[in-house]
Amino acid sequence: MMPFEYLRAGNEADALQAAADRPDARFIAGGTNLLDLMKLGIERPPQLIDIGGLDLRTMAETPDGGLRIGALVTNAELAAHPLVRARYPLLSQAILAGASGQLRNKATTGGNLLQRTRCYYFYDPASPCNKREPGTGCAAIGGFNRIMAILGTSAHCIASHPSDMAVAMRALDARVETRQRDGQMEVRALDALYRLPGETPHIDHTLAPGELITAVVLPAPLNGRQRYRKVRDRASYAFALVSVAATLAVEDGMIVQAAMAFGGVAPMPWRDRTAEALLIGQTPSQALFERCADAVTAEAQGQGGNDFKITLLRRTLAACLTDLTGNVP
Repeated sequence: MMPFEYLRAGNEADALQAAADRPDARFIAGGTNLLDLMKLGIERPPQLIDIGGLDLRTMAETPDGGLRIGALVTNAELAAHPLVRARYPLLSQAILAGASGQLRNKATTGGNLLQRTRCYYFYDPASPCNKREPGTGCAAIGGFNRIMAILGTSAHCIASHPSDMAVAMRALDARVETRQRDGQMEVRALDALYRLPGETPHIDHTLAPGELITAVVLPAPLNGRQRYRKVRDRASYAFALVSVAATLAVEDGMIVQAAMAFGGVAPMPWRDRTAEALLIGQTPSQALFERCADAVTAEAQGQGGNDFKITLLRRTLAACLTDLTGNVP
């Protein structure tokens, strides 16, 4: 591990001032991903600003029936919260499907959103990786790419985003509150937090240097049922090959609301509103679900070792929708 300075922020203003003084510093809370990357020499921040003591660990109902989640709420706390379990079971299911109990006790809401890919080549300093070292190439293209993305990729990077929680939050229309280094507050939709790789895969998100996530806000939940379905290589402590987060409402035999997000298949939690629109106003059926899967995977591109993900995504989506609507013809 490279030498670095350590600063424990006493309050939010101190943290932002420290970030303003050192734009190349990094915030740290649970550290479940950042510390691993530092040990491998992949991340080399000259200064860590510890925000673990800030007052960002509360959860509160919003006036419109939503939920505001402090950035330092741990994954374990979030999954177990009564309002989450009652109104957003999809989110609780997704969190409990990820990592281990020990990690969920340390990992924070804000940190979970910003965790970096688990691409084998990104974690191997001896391999070329445009996300780690721009311009060196992507060893996953033409290499061992079983876990890599099939949607939203580029010729420069095919790495997939690892978060389960973020997939659920994308389906739930989460918004992210941040503070800029000058103290100004900004609110952005979760999908606006992430960047597709394009020609700059080393830039994962749209946060400015020193911008601090302070909370995630969920709107009031849609009516209907929710489900998170994850397919992985083993039953615990494994990242998704494919995951589906879905919420669906059926009235008088007709689908009236639908939201779906997908994990393990793209560089960010993926959502396809065109596919959602195909479901609205329709009677649930296997044929309908197949058309929806066609729309989701229309632009999917495998790289040889991960070609199976296209079929797996289709089948997982259909199974999840069938689970939400019961037996359908």
